[in-house]
Parts: sequence; structure tokens; C-alpha cells
Amino acid sequence: MSSSIHDTEYSFSSNQSIVGAQMLFVAFGALVLVPLLTGLDPNVALFTAGLGTLIFQLVTRGQVPVFLASSFAFIAPIIYGTQTWGVPATMGGLVCAGGLYMLISVAIKAFGVGWLQRAFPAVVVGPVIMVIGLSLAPVAVSMATGLAGENQIVPKNISLIIAGITLLATILIAIRGRGMMRIVPIFCGIIIGYIASLIIGGMTGINLVNFDAITNAAWFAVPSFTFPEFQWAAIIFIVPVAIAPAIEHFGDIMAISGVTKKNYMENPGIHRTMMGDGLATSAASMLGGPPNTTYSEVTGVVTLTKVFNPGVMTWAAIFAILLAFVGKLGGVLVSIPMPVMGGVMVLLFGLITTVGISVLIKDQIDVSNPRNMSIIAIIMVVGVGGLIVPVGGGMTLAGIGLAGILGVVLNLILPAHQDD
Repeated sequence: MSSSIHDTEYSFSSNQSIVGAQMLFVAFGALVLVPLLTGLDPNVALFTAGLGTLIFQLVTRGQVPVFLASSFAFIAPIIYGTQTWGVPATMGGLVCAGGLYMLISVAIKAFGVGWLQRAFPAVVVGPVIMVIGLSLAPVAVSMATGLAGENQIVPKNISLIIAGITLLATILIAIRGRGMMRIVPIFCGIIIGYIASLIIGGMTGINLVNFDAITNAAWFAVPSFTFPEFQWAAIIFIVPVAIAPAIEHFGDIMAISGVTKKNYMENPGIHRTMMGDGLATSAASMLGGPPNTTYSEVTGVVTLTKVFNPGVMTWAAIFAILLAFVGKLGGVLVSIPMPVMGGVMVLLFGLITTVGISVLIKDQIDVSNPRNMSIIAIIMVVGVGGLIVPVGGGMTLAGIGLAGILGVVLNLILPAHQDD
């Protein structure tokens, strides 16, 4: 079997290691943002990203060159879940969310994909994705202004300057960057924001960077794994959120298929890729990591470099697992100032919303149609407004999950034509 990194057939050799490290570098910024925002351990996220990628490769027989890491779709549910039920119960809900992917995979294998497209059309999925982005907007604004709850952690004027520098740098790199730089704007923006924090902190005498987190961290440390607990309230709240990223999975697989000129929808099959995603998500949550998803940034690098060999992703996964045991790295990540994170989040959460809009545009959804207007309007108001509906036994449906369920139900029961 050929060992060329440009082959689409799987092979694993040492000459792929540098390219594998490059793939991890591209995914790194987004990978660690989710745990840093939600209070989870970034080293655990690194470990579970590597583990999830290896699981995905096993399930898909090493045929698809993708890297799996932290999903942004679950940020809001994780934040709410950890505050309401604690981290173990939230992880239990996320384990079950991975189970939903698996059920969808089994149903696709049995009945094909037609039922999924009918149950979750663009008029439902687009607004749900928009709700994910918009519901996180207050988090981004609070971080950009130096607020943690009601506590002003960083003076507002200083915080806005740092967030503005980070945001502007990220946008300029995304727009004007060339080659690899254009694919890693988040990573570069954070570095520039970090440097700006050091300079501004030195000029103002304000301690913006937490060096204690770095000096107190050991060079070698086992990640702080957290094991799940299963509570029905958390499960019912979190599982419906998996609807949107499960549908997005189709787009990710179609994108990498277009890049490599191989139809992964047919071979190994979308049911296998969905199963791999679900198993990776559940495995990550079993250890206290955020759910996994295929990373479009890495697909961008595959497009740029023509590195099609899935074995390269094995190296990326191995490096992620090894870095998870570097305690100093976790210390550096924790030391990133809040305004830096806020600046990046202002852009990223807005981009999530625009992805939802693009789903509606791509499928040419007629938003002037009363039926479509009704579905979109209800999903948006219920999701962004944070409506909470009790379902008995002290359990509730709320936010993104409730919005998604209402969208699916409305799509199924509302007449498709005015004459109906």
C-alpha cells in the first residue's frame, strides 16, 4: 500500500507525522475554545479529540480524512447544564446525545436518508443553527467587556480595547491571510490578543495574564477526567440539541467528498460516518470532554495541501492525546485573558448564526411563505427567548432543544400548501 500523503487510501508511516501535527495546529484554536468557555478541562478535550478521531477511523475503516474535536453546538447547553445539574450530569446528557447520532445511523442504514431530510429540512435546521449562535451572543459580549456574572473582572475600557484588537486581527487574517494563515485565524487572533494583553497590562499595571496558572502547572499531568452521571432532567434538556449538528454532519461529509473526489456518502456510507461521530461524542463525554464533530478547518487544509491520506489524521489524533498530558499547556490555555476570548467569540458566535442563514439560502427557502415564516419565527423566539416548558417529574424542555423539537413537529403537521 502506498504511503503517499496525497493518496486517498489509508496508510500510516513516519513521514506523515509533520503533516499530522499541522492538522492538529489548524484545529487547535477551536478545539480548546469550547472547554475554556464551558469550564471543562482543555487537556481532557485534547485527549478526547484524539480518541474520538481514532474511534471514527475504526468505524469508517480508515477511509475518511477528517479530524474530530469540540463541537460549538453544545456550548450553551453545557454552560446551562453545568450550572444547573453539575458537570457529571451534563456529561451524562451528552453521552445520550451521542446515542441519538447512533440511532439516526441505524435508521439511515434501515430506511435510507429520505426520512431524515423530510423530518429535518432546511426550514428547521437553519433556524436552529441560528438559535445556537444567537443564544451565545450574551456570553461573547460579557467576555468582551470583562464581565463574569455581575463581577467586573477586567476594567471595561481596557477589556474592550483588547477584545477589539483580537477581533480585528482575527477578521483581517481570515480575509487577507494567505495559505495556512487564512485557515487558522482563531489561533492567530488569540496569539495577537495575548501579546496585546501583555503589553497593555505592562503599561497600565493591571495583571491581565494569569501566570500562576502556568507556573503552578506540572510539565506532566494526567488530565482531570470526569465520569458521567445520568439524570433524566439533564438528558431531556441536552439530547434534542444534537439534531442540528447531526444534520450538519451531512454537509461536512459531502464537503470532504467533494475535495477528495470520493463519495464517502456511499463508501463507507453516511450511516458509518454518523455512527463514528456518535461513538466519538459518547466516548468523549464518558471522560468529561465536550462532544466531538468533524472540523471544517481541517477540511480546508486538506483542500489547500491535497493531503488526502486518512493516516495523516491518525498522527493528528496521536499528537492530541500526547499533548493532553502536558500540564504546562493547560496552564497556558487557562491563562488566556477573558477579553481575548470575548473578541474571538463575538466573531465565532456570529458566524454560527450566518451558517444557519446560509442553510436557508442554499435550499432556497421561501421566507415569505406563511408556513415557513411560522416555523422560523417560532423556532427563533422560543430558542433565543429561553422558553422553559415543564414535562413532568421536575424535568423541563428549554432553549435550543425545545426550539428544535417544536420546529420538527410544526414541519410535520403544518400543511405544505395553502390549498391543503
